[in-house]
Amino acid sequence: QIMKKVAVKFDPKTLHVPTHSAEKLSSMKDVDWNQFLKRVCSLLDSTEKNTGAARSKLNLLYYLCTVAVHKETARRLISSQLFPILIQQLRAAANWDIRAQVARVIGLLALHTPVLGENVPVSEAVILLTELIRENFRNSKLKQCLLPALGELLYLIAVEEEKGEHPRECWAVPSAAYTVLMRCLREG
Repeated sequence: QIMKKVAVKFDPKTLHVPTHSAEKLSSMKDVDWNQFLKRVCSLLDSTEKNTGAARSKLNLLYYLCTVAVHKETARRLISSQLFPILIQQLRAAANWDIRAQVARVIGLLALHTPVLGENVPVSEAVILLTELIRENFRNSKLKQCLLPALGELLYLIAVEEEKGEHPRECWAVPSAAYTVLMRCLREG
């Protein structure tokens, strides 16, 4: 069963980064962009374990969901140091709400990125999403959070490989990803 996602809303008052629009982010000069990214990455990479820190991370992820729908901003974000931090958060976050929102950000970035650089670690994200789905196969709620991101990444890789601009080894997709995806489709 495919569930329509609820629109995300972030609280700009409690967000610890400037709430620039996606258009402003896409047109930022490199110096300002790097400062913004540095703040976002340090907030996401924070190891604080209290409830306020988790709420703050979720709010930041909601904000990233709103700006990731702009093509140029998505391209800049997926090609930046933010993407490896998102993968790390997907792997290490103790809170499944954070993991679900990280997966949503990854899926939105993959959906809206017009061009994928060959240095973007999408293979690592595909492998991690596949493992998480396999480990939590009986949890349909988690699968509904993780499967869209996996599907968007696989589609993005397929589109890039079809263009033929990068070598096929650039984004290796393990066969386990297709096996897990087919099993999910078959068993629901």
